[in-house]
Formats: sequence, C-alpha cells, structure tokens
Amino acid sequence: MCGRYAASFSPDDLVDDFEIDLDATDEPARSILKNPQEPPAGTPDWNMAPTKQAPVVLTRAPREDRDGDPVRQLRLLTWGLVPSWAKDVKVGLRMINARAETLLTKGAFVKAAHTRRAIVPAEGWYEWQASPTVTDAKGKPRKQPFFVKRQDGRPCAFAGVYEFWRDRSLADDDPDAWLTTYAIVTTAAEPGLDRIHDRQPLVLDPDRWAHWLDPEVTDTDEIAGMLEGMPPGRFEAYPVTTAVSSGRNNGARLLDPAPESDLRGVVDPATGELIGG
Repeated sequence: MCGRYAASFSPDDLVDDFEIDLDATDEPARSILKNPQEPPAGTPDWNMAPTKQAPVVLTRAPREDRDGDPVRQLRLLTWGLVPSWAKDVKVGLRMINARAETLLTKGAFVKAAHTRRAIVPAEGWYEWQASPTVTDAKGKPRKQPFFVKRQDGRPCAFAGVYEFWRDRSLADDDPDAWLTTYAIVTTAAEPGLDRIHDRQPLVLDPDRWAHWLDPEVTDTDEIAGMLEGMPPGRFEAYPVTTAVSSGRNNGARLLDPAPESDLRGVVDPATGELIGG
C-alpha cells in the first residue's frame, strides 16, 4: 500500500515538471480536516497523509468553458476517494489506495478509472518493513520506515483516480457543496522493493503521462494496458528514522538516512542482507 509520501515540491516546480497549463492550487477547495492543515495545503509537505489536500494533476475542460479543449491542470484534492454515491466522507479513509488488479471492476473506482484518471506528484513514498528477527515492546515485528524515490532524481508520478462528491445538505451555491478526492493506484512490488512491502504505487514514466490523463481514453482494454509493463529498477530505497511514523512531524529531515547504529533487524532491500541482528 501507499499510506504516506513526500509531496515536497513547490507548485511552481510542478508546473514546469508536469507541463501544467492551469495552476489552480490557489482556488478554494473543500477540506474535511477539523483543524487547519499543516503545512498549509499546496506548500511542500514531507509527510503527506490521508485526509490532507495535495496537488494533483488532471486533464479537464476549465469550469468556465466545459465545451473547450481539455486542459492539464494542477489542483488541490483530498487524499482518500469518496465515491459519488457515498453517504459520508469518512468512507474515503478506506479508499486511499486502488489496486491495479481490480481498478477496472471495483464499484468505488470503476467510473473514475475510465474517465477521471490523475497523476499524483511526489518526491517519493514511505513504506514500513516488518523485521523478521526483532520485535517491539508489544511482541510484534519491529517496523522500520524506508523512503523510496527514483534513482534518476525525477519526481515520481503516481497513477491515480479522482472523484466528485456532492454534499446534499448544502445549497447549490455553497462553495463547500462539492468535495474532490483521489486514490493512488498500487501494484505488486518489484524485486527488491518487495523486501520492504508487497505493494508499491504505480509510478508512470513521462512518456505515459499524456495517455493516462486523456479523458477521451475510455476503452477498458486500453486502460488495462496502461496498468502493466512498468520497468523495474527505477528506484532506490533506504531506511529513515521513525520520526515519519508520527503525522505531527514534518520537514526535509524526514528524508535523512537513519544512522546504521539505529537499525535493528532490518533487511537490505538491494541485497537481502540483515542489518543490526
């Protein structure tokens, strides 16, 4: 799964990297958080968690011109997909990820997969490895966080899907009447990364971005083809400190490698060797 990631690029960087035509991250968007988001939505966040708003790339006709040509946009969406038929936004907490294997058949995602695909920009993602040899104070396998990023230094482009949810308790002209949410598509972890966790985000290379974002591509077989064939070996992974395990912590320091002296019962994803007993 993917439950935390680093959305640490500024909107200006994302506009350049993802060839954005319309940066709408400064437009008001409904949040489901009770307290103000920290760091503020749209600013670099090294510990992006579900229910937060994050920059997402999508291609749609602008609101003021629904009949115009689709435009590649950058918008703030809430992480945790809420289907249009949901009675409560809390359902999104169970839908932060969408498995590639069932994306085109599962009721909560099938419509979005056909017409509302997105790209979620990230510097990389965090995953927790369960130790095969060391337990914690509760007797459960000790979990070591890792950070995974592209080896070539490019931003990760997670495949995603998004959905609109209408709050029927609010008037049509209420700016909070609509909530826009997203889920990250995951797939089986590639060799090496599977020593950390058995799942990973589906990361699209730049030559696949336009095809994935094209809302006119609705054929099931064509979409299924975009979910396959990603080359292995694009990533590097290294242990980081357990500070990332708390959503209260943030900042670039979360990406610093953990000292080897702090590692206990950790499996090196590249070699399979055990570090720290």
